[in-house]
Amino acid sequence: MTVVVDHRIAGAVHTAEKVLSMRAGTAVTLAEPEDLGGSGRTHVVRVRVAQNPLSMDRSLVIKALPDDEPMDAFNRELVSYKYATALPSDSRPGPQLVAYDSDERTIVLSDLGHGRAMADLLHSPEQTDIDRAISAWGQALGRMHAATVGGEHDFAALLRWSNGGRAVDGLWEQAKSAAEVADTVLTDQFGLPPVPGVLEVLDEGCSLFVEGDHRAFSPSDVGPENIMINDSGVQFLDYEWGGFRDATLDIAYAVVTFGPHLASQWADRTPALETAMVDAWRSEVQAIWPSLGHDRELRRKVFAARAMWVWLSTVWMLPVDVNRDEQQHGLALFASDPHVIVQRWRDLSRAAQGLHDGWAAYAAEVADALDASWLS
Repeated sequence: MTVVVDHRIAGAVHTAEKVLSMRAGTAVTLAEPEDLGGSGRTHVVRVRVAQNPLSMDRSLVIKALPDDEPMDAFNRELVSYKYATALPSDSRPGPQLVAYDSDERTIVLSDLGHGRAMADLLHSPEQTDIDRAISAWGQALGRMHAATVGGEHDFAALLRWSNGGRAVDGLWEQAKSAAEVADTVLTDQFGLPPVPGVLEVLDEGCSLFVEGDHRAFSPSDVGPENIMINDSGVQFLDYEWGGFRDATLDIAYAVVTFGPHLASQWADRTPALETAMVDAWRSEVQAIWPSLGHDRELRRKVFAARAMWVWLSTVWMLPVDVNRDEQQHGLALFASDPHVIVQRWRDLSRAAQGLHDGWAAYAAEVADALDASWLS
């Protein structure tokens, strides 16, 4: 551990002790800090509650954001934790908010324990482990979405109250920029002018951030690196990009991001696992969104979201200005391995067959062009 990191952790622990002591009305002492890493420049630390006047949890997790982190980004994450903490326990997607200090960019959360990382479960040699993990993941997303339908005004009110919480989703800004340059990039860099329907689907996927028929809360990064399974079920660990958007963005994000984590012997099961995940999600939300009971309508909506995610992750690999944020490097969607991006396009081509035949052929051409450019 470097001196700088050690100093940051010590500062985070001191701040957490201060806000917890104020909350308790008596001194709270934290000990044995364990560095859990974190995304970007955020530090995440597990601590033991050594002096425990109010019988609070035996351990807690502290998130310390950099001092120069934009205040609106911190407030958005804080509001996401506040909103999620108020949900019923069986619908809560992750840790509870315990305390915070906005001036010090510090958040104190309940400790979810050790559990099993979703990424590890997906790499299991046991098929039953993977099947159960995929289904649990889809169901957890669905329960969260079903529990938060209609809560967008409450979330927006919390943002306004937080004095500067960003009303605009940072990922939406990047997706919007990526969609705007799609025609130019696909034509100039790949030599593949978009066929009819390609740009329209990307625009539809991008619009799901700000509109859509299935709006619900999302922690945003619902990929395998950000999920663990403990005794309470599936837990989403990070809300840095949290907010309300169309729920099909979440299930499509999960579908796009799980493949690279599968053990090689299960690669040919990817289509079946995608279907199992979407079906598990649908089983939890169909009662409130009956239109998703129609297979073709479900496929069409999930495909639009999926195409947008694949395109955004591709643009992040290119020298294209799309309002980049260094925090994107901590997202499960971000890939620095060109093999991953090429495979996403091949999977997208497969998913389009029988739904968007023009897209199916075009996505295969993009995959071939990327393969020739990056891997040959």
